Amino acid sequence: MVSVRDMQQGSRCIQNEEEVTAMYMVAVDKNKCDGCGTCVNVCPQSVFKMEGDKSEPVNMSECINCLTCVENCPQQAITVTEI
Repeated sequence: MVSVRDMQQGSRCIQNEEEVTAMYMVAVDKNKCDGCGTCVNVCPQSVFKMEGDKSEPVNMSECINCLTCVENCPQQAITVTEI
């Protein structure tokens, strides 16, 4: 597990002089998503893309777990989980 004290750079973390790659699963609840596109606009890593009238996480490998999408989604439709 990576602590707050670990040095983060993108989705890679340096922990005790050993490089660890953190991976995250990003999910959009299609029943809650209203297609506003906020997540697409606020994500610094371009994880989301609008597909039809809903947001879809299409680039999960770039997620850095900043939670900007979660904090800004007005419908609370996004979850980010470390895997």
